[in-house]
Amino acid sequence: MLPPEPTAINNGFTGLLKNRGFMLLWIGQLISQLADKVFFVLMIALLKLYLPSNEINGDARFYLYMAFTVPAILFGSAGGVIVDRVPKKLIMVGSDVVRGIFMVLIPFLPRQFGILLFFTFGISTVTQFFAPAEQASIPLLVRKEGLMAANALFSSTMMAALIIGNAVATPMLNWFEIFNKGFGKELVVGCLYLISAVIMMPIQFREHRHIDKTAPAINPWAEFVLGLRYLRQNRLVWNAMLQIVTLYCVFAALIELAIGMAARLHLAPEEFSSFVAAAGVGMVIGAAILGNFGHRLYNKPLPLIGFLIMAFSLGLFIFIDNQPLALGLCIFLGVGAAFVNVPMQTLIQQQAPSEMHGKVFGFQNHAINIALTAPLLITTKLVNAFGLSAVLFGMSIVVGAIGVWTWQNTRRVLQDVI
Repeated sequence: MLPPEPTAINNGFTGLLKNRGFMLLWIGQLISQLADKVFFVLMIALLKLYLPSNEINGDARFYLYMAFTVPAILFGSAGGVIVDRVPKKLIMVGSDVVRGIFMVLIPFLPRQFGILLFFTFGISTVTQFFAPAEQASIPLLVRKEGLMAANALFSSTMMAALIIGNAVATPMLNWFEIFNKGFGKELVVGCLYLISAVIMMPIQFREHRHIDKTAPAINPWAEFVLGLRYLRQNRLVWNAMLQIVTLYCVFAALIELAIGMAARLHLAPEEFSSFVAAAGVGMVIGAAILGNFGHRLYNKPLPLIGFLIMAFSLGLFIFIDNQPLALGLCIFLGVGAAFVNVPMQTLIQQQAPSEMHGKVFGFQNHAINIALTAPLLITTKLVNAFGLSAVLFGMSIVVGAIGVWTWQNTRRVLQDVI
């Protein structure tokens, strides 16, 4: 539905493999994403070095979690403002270097809990500048007709980094600690960030930046309002972003629902992660389908199909009573999620003007971070009040309705675009 009509250019993953700049960006972001996942696991593990064993409790982990997530809410949009004013390569390489140096410094400073919170907050803050710069860089390296495959690859590797990072973080950290006791764990995470920076250094962006010496200094609030005004005026981009945020709300709620599903199937509470991982695998499969065949589906209502698949899957969970079927349904749900995320991300990159990319993706990053946090609290209360089956049924109706509504609301505009 969304990419332009196919041309003679190879639009699949094969074409991207020949794009040196894009491949460097992709490998760099993959390593950086992996470092992000291992980083938070490391911060939790370091608690035992910074607090007495009798003080390591839910409150300590809560403060650490807040230091990790609050920057995403506070600075998500601000990062996008900077991206529109500063070369994107400088932002990505610079943020990796800063995070790498921060990680290497941690073992040499006093082991105080406040210092651990400070570095967690600082590294998470710097990350808010990397994400919008990365998204805004893809259209600079990939032709318009190749954006579907590029976003499919980025989406699949992001989910792969999430799954693999959480799975290998503890064994990896323990293995490096054996060879370098004292600061081996911090060193490996810092090196991952620095390796990512080195890989992206040779990238050459076709970034044409007009320098206006009379332009006023950066005003974050005014720039934020400008970006928000653009989104409100551009119904196409606004609705695409709404669909992406809705998707992340569903995935955040899925974490709490997966815990309830694990209890229903008489599984250990920690086994809920297998359902989330299965949904991630589904997103990888869906992204692979779009990456290879998306140019043949340019006139299909992919996001509508994706939302209906997700709604159907959520509704069927009510009747599932064994683990293999539940895992298969999670994979199916993940495929539907990819059918929403990849085309909508491609649409935003195609339709938003390059001078607005930073603000648009910064706002998107901001909204996604909120979407990943708020539903956790709301879903828990809803499940406690109405039960798991009722919440699953309600979410199924809401997700399906949003899919139909957003498609009806933008169908004519989309037809004009293609």
